[in-house]
Formats: sequence, C-alpha cells, structure tokens
Amino acid sequence: MTALDEIGTIASHDELRALLGSPTPRVANKARRTLHEVDRQWLAASPFCLVATADADGNCDVSPKGDPAGFTVVLDERTIAIPERPGNRRADGFHNILDNPHVGLIYLIPGRTDTLRINGRARLVRDAPFFEEMVVKGHRPQFALVVEIDEIFSHCAKAFMRSQLWDPQTWQPDVLPSRAQLAKLTDAADIPLADLERHYGPAYLERLYRP
Repeated sequence: MTALDEIGTIASHDELRALLGSPTPRVANKARRTLHEVDRQWLAASPFCLVATADADGNCDVSPKGDPAGFTVVLDERTIAIPERPGNRRADGFHNILDNPHVGLIYLIPGRTDTLRINGRARLVRDAPFFEEMVVKGHRPQFALVVEIDEIFSHCAKAFMRSQLWDPQTWQPDVLPSRAQLAKLTDAADIPLADLERHYGPAYLERLYRP
C-alpha cells in the first residue's frame, strides 16, 4: 500500500458540492460577457497577468506576461489584445492556442489582493494597427494574443490575504539560490557559473525588448 492508497479522493460533482456547499446567487451569477468601465480601469492599471492554456489533449501551461501598466489593449467591449515580447522561444502556451483556443487570464495589480479574471478564446495576430499602442522603448511586439471574452469577473482577495503576498515582511528573495545558480543546478550544468551570472546580470535588463 502506498500513501496515495490512503487518500480520500473526491470523484464526483455531487461529492464536491456536498463538501463545499453552494455559492450565493450573487457569486454564482457575477460573471459578465462584456467589459465594464471598471474592468477597463483595471486593465489600464495592471502591469502583469497569467495566461493559462491547454493543448488538444488537455495538457496545461501557465505563462506570465508583463509590461508597463496598461499593456493590455482594449479593442472593444468583448475583445482585448496582449503584446508578446522576446522570451525563451519555447512558446508552449502559443502552441496550445493553435490547437485549443480556450484561455484563462488573471490580472494583478501590485498591492491589491483582489484580481480580475477573464476566460475566452484566443488567436495569434501577426500585425494590426493597434500594435502602435503596444510600442515600448521603441519596440513593437513580435505578435499579439487577441482574446474574445466569454466571461469576466472579479475574484476575491482571500488567497492573497492568506499568503500575505504583498507584505514585504514576508518576502524572502534569498531563500533559494540565485537565478544563475538555479540554472546551473537544473538545466545548464554544462555552462560555467560565471557565464550564467553574466547572462542574468545587468545585460539581461538590456535585452528585455530585443529578440
């Protein structure tokens, strides 16, 4: 017998609902299909979001996206666009979208404990007039993720309050090895640490918007 054999698994929707109870009518019906003015204000203030995707077989990926506040462009009451900047070129989430357009987004504002959630269907756009609104430090995005909104709603603050995420007294940036040391330990064992430290040093910031 393994430890997993002793776990009490929830195996049905009825079991889950019996355990959690039912949401209040306000919570159950709070999802909207179009952007409210306050949603637009949130997007204008947010510098960071998480993009969740899944491939045709259900394998999942979550990717962080960030730029100066307001990086997400509102195209109309049901459509937004997110610029793509140079990265590691894996493009896991984008490959997923080509097979399965459904995406989930969570938008954060530093210091705020509530979040904005958007679920919808995405496509990749090579170029469009709105790219001019996405220029940062003279650089246009490589392409954009355009999302047609299926539902949008505000999410409660409890997870951020429990984690004390924004409380500086809980921050421990040095609890783990540096980014260069982590790379050396995991996926770059053959590269000298000094080279990795140079790669992730000041020059890293200079490459944020360059391919």
